[in-house]
Amino acid sequence: MSLDVFCRGLLRELADDYEVVALSSPGAELDRLGARENVRTCAVAMRRDISPLADLRSLAGLWRLFRREKPDMVHSMTPKAGLLCMAAARMAGVPVRVHTFTGLLFPTATGLKRRLLMLTDRITCACATHVVPEGEGVRADLASAGITRKPMRVLGHGNVRGIDLSHYSRTAAVQAEASAMRRSLGYADTDVVFVFVGRVTGDKGIRELAEAFGTLGPAARLVLVGEQEPALDPLDETTLRRLRSDRRIHEAGAQTDVRPWLAMADVLVHPSYREGFPNVVIEGGAMGLPAIVTDINGSREIVEHGRNGLIVPPHDSSSLARAMQRLLDDAEERKRLAAPARQMVAERYEQGYVRRCLKDFYRSILFGRQYHV
Repeated sequence: MSLDVFCRGLLRELADDYEVVALSSPGAELDRLGARENVRTCAVAMRRDISPLADLRSLAGLWRLFRREKPDMVHSMTPKAGLLCMAAARMAGVPVRVHTFTGLLFPTATGLKRRLLMLTDRITCACATHVVPEGEGVRADLASAGITRKPMRVLGHGNVRGIDLSHYSRTAAVQAEASAMRRSLGYADTDVVFVFVGRVTGDKGIRELAEAFGTLGPAARLVLVGEQEPALDPLDETTLRRLRSDRRIHEAGAQTDVRPWLAMADVLVHPSYREGFPNVVIEGGAMGLPAIVTDINGSREIVEHGRNGLIVPPHDSSSLARAMQRLLDDAEERKRLAAPARQMVAERYEQGYVRRCLKDFYRSILFGRQYHV
């Protein structure tokens, strides 16, 4: 899933210049990705949670794979894969080892868990030859916590994926589907729809969102696009009751195409506790939505308070409620914040530009060519 999210289309482009091998845990998704991207795939079982014995088996499997393949470079992009791949690549003598931090877990953790997460990040950095934070906020956190003293480079304006502006666009077909969806949900033209897209979990701020939404007037509507994860990050019972009892809230579940859901809405709301660089905020901006986000890494780099959205403190349902009420009451303010949203995304995160930044970076570290971004 991570390869699909971060590297859709990118692997196929890189295959024009390199021999590319996609590596993840085994599964039909990996096979489909390899066929679509026209790259070879390799599978090594890796678990997302901490499991010492399973992790040692994964480390050994990766070491054997790297010894056999003898890659010029290994590039990892998720926390567990980063730790295991960077360690195995260093043990196997891979000359160029790149890890991209797409988000950090330790800043919001406490106690022993925080110390353990910081240790694993330090090991990842120690084993990597190049450390790439996805955004300036991630770089600042890595530096201030003393995770690494190695030079760190944010590519372009941050974000590893970029946005395909031709896809994330209010085409006639998308608009027609969005209008049909609003009618099917019984929404009036005067209703103001707030949309959340992502994992419907605690660390995405759903508790605060449900609490804040409950204070809004009858014209407010809330659509949640995404699935709950009760095994990994369950919602508390109070939040679940609020979601189930308020008829103005619609849980849409996971969707293969979020564009109509963004197009049917008036405001994107993303009250997450932590992010690396939230793609959904970029996608919402590309679809011309103003955004209410929390003051966290990534989100505050995409949204400028008072220009294309509003920024509120994380874990603060009262501030979130005031921001939502402000945009609920003021249609002109919604239009003013929406007006520059797509252009700001186009200037910073257009997919072709983001990929050129990565390709230039690869050339600079593999062949010593000057890096211009």
